[in-house]
Amino acid sequence: MTAILALAPVVFALLAVSALFSAAETSLTGASRSRMHQLEREGDRPARRVNRLLSDQETMIGAVLLGNNLINILASALTTQVITRAIPGAWGVAAATALMTVLVLVFAEVLPKTLAILRSDDVARFLSGPTLLMVKLFGPMIYTIQWIVRRTLRLFGVKLDMAVDVLAAHEEIRGAVEYHHSEGLVESRDRHMLGGVLDLSDMDVTQVMAHRTAISILDARLPPRELVDAMLETAHTRVPLYRDEPENIVGVLHAKDLLQAIADADGRLDELDVASLAREPWFIPETTKLKDQLTAFLRRRNHFALVVDEYGGLQGLITLEDILEEIVGEIEDEHDVAVRGVRPQPDGSVLVDGGVAIRDLNRAMNWDLPDDDAVTVAGLVINEAQTIPEVRQTFAFHRHRFEVMGRKGNQITLLQISPPSPFPDGALG
Repeated sequence: MTAILALAPVVFALLAVSALFSAAETSLTGASRSRMHQLEREGDRPARRVNRLLSDQETMIGAVLLGNNLINILASALTTQVITRAIPGAWGVAAATALMTVLVLVFAEVLPKTLAILRSDDVARFLSGPTLLMVKLFGPMIYTIQWIVRRTLRLFGVKLDMAVDVLAAHEEIRGAVEYHHSEGLVESRDRHMLGGVLDLSDMDVTQVMAHRTAISILDARLPPRELVDAMLETAHTRVPLYRDEPENIVGVLHAKDLLQAIADADGRLDELDVASLAREPWFIPETTKLKDQLTAFLRRRNHFALVVDEYGGLQGLITLEDILEEIVGEIEDEHDVAVRGVRPQPDGSVLVDGGVAIRDLNRAMNWDLPDDDAVTVAGLVINEAQTIPEVRQTFAFHRHRFEVMGRKGNQITLLQISPPSPFPDGALG
């Protein structure tokens, strides 16, 4: 009994050290990297140590695990040695095992890790110094262990780079946003804004541009008075001009240039040479990523570009506002036409114009219709149905019911979509 009482302080001291190792492992892997970087920029030395440890996370975890296992094994061995003197044989070993399992589980694992989860950043900064010392102490041994592990995994066809990156930065940020949104800490509008920024590098201009069938273009050969009247009828400050055929864009007319020319001519519209006022059009390929186009808009200080395909055919146009709306949502001013194309109905369904972008519908209704293979709602239905549906034909896709309400030629102009429900996919009628 005397030996057991004498051993108790030593065992609890070892368990306390083991608890520090467990807390360090959990807190350092769960610490906010963005906050640590911000604190380091503000001159916080513990945060600098945390970032240094996280720069080689595999070595850090290896050192902590090595120290933790050494302490736990030592504590268990000492306890077993003392208890087997009082209780000889297998019963003594069983008693020592049961006792150390409870002590290690409660005081060296669950308790410190729970605290580390609740206060990851603070605990990580507090334990960064001792952990960095352990990494320096066990560093050579850890590199040897890593070499053995990689060689062993290679026997099973698993090849690991020494600098393997487990999580892509964008996906890590997106996952954090989605998690905090599900917890109610991030509003839906902020979630869409943050997601829109992350999506810019993955989306091309065709996904947000105005299609050529929906843009306003003017004939450059119209008489000046008719051109001015037509310009006033549009809701845009920049309008493309064509000659002979709509595909042949020869310039872009800016409302400000037109007003200046009218003022210079003292209002004599018939004397205007409107075609000479047009600015040179800017053509971009349809494969251009939104992030690259945003940079190009800012660099060239030009907010208007025409999108062409690989054959040079006009596909549509994109403006700086289109890209900004992808981030912040719809931007309207006093001259915008108040036609959103999304009209909720009393029965819970939604009337949607065929040309409405899927992403806009998802934002408006908080849905999650896929936009990988189609840009517009009409395109989604055609892609899923693999045919051009007839009016009143109904389909069920992605937990929604789509009924074609209008069609003009081969173009679906109006759909009625039900809210999400467990419909089986396929044609309903």
